[in-house]
Amino acid sequence: MNPTNLIILVLYYSRHGSTRKLAELVAQGIDGVPGAEARLRTVPAVSTVAEATEPSIPRDGAPYVELEDLAECAGLALGSPTRFGNMASAMKYFLDGTATDWVNGTLSGKPAVVFASTGSLHGGQESTLLSMMIPLLHHGMLVMGLPYTHPELMNTASGGSPYGATHWAGVDGKRAVTEDERTLAVALGRRLAEAAVKLHGRADGYR
Repeated sequence: MNPTNLIILVLYYSRHGSTRKLAELVAQGIDGVPGAEARLRTVPAVSTVAEATEPSIPRDGAPYVELEDLAECAGLALGSPTRFGNMASAMKYFLDGTATDWVNGTLSGKPAVVFASTGSLHGGQESTLLSMMIPLLHHGMLVMGLPYTHPELMNTASGGSPYGATHWAGVDGKRAVTEDERTLAVALGRRLAEAAVKLHGRADGYR
């Protein structure tokens, strides 16, 4: 870790690993921008059983997010699988607990992007992305998408949206990330990091 780099938080929830794959590609795009560094974090699952708890450390993948991660980041990439055209309850539960950060303006003025994974090609990818944008707008973040200067948006037969990167994982979650999906996810991370670096002028002037 370079202490002069801007921290870009890649926060995701992934049940079967598809959204995690997309998060890692977004992080790859971030890490390719000089002066920026991705920080991968996840959220614990939510159970309908009140007594059920998750271990304090995930079994695999990224560590659980802490509110300090929001304060320390210069930008945020938010990702979730689709649940009936909406973000997963685990991600919504975490966001519902950020009221203090909303009042204090912790995320205000920081750039943000969103990404999602779905079981079916038309299973609510874009509505899921939009659902994640709403709380980010309430936090005062500068929400960005992907411009049509990326030709993959016009030609993709899998995931990909001007609202953010997406992946069509299939009903069993085993569909591989396509080249278009990969390209757009990396581009989304790069776009976020470049915006954060420009907003801060110089990476070593942050913090």
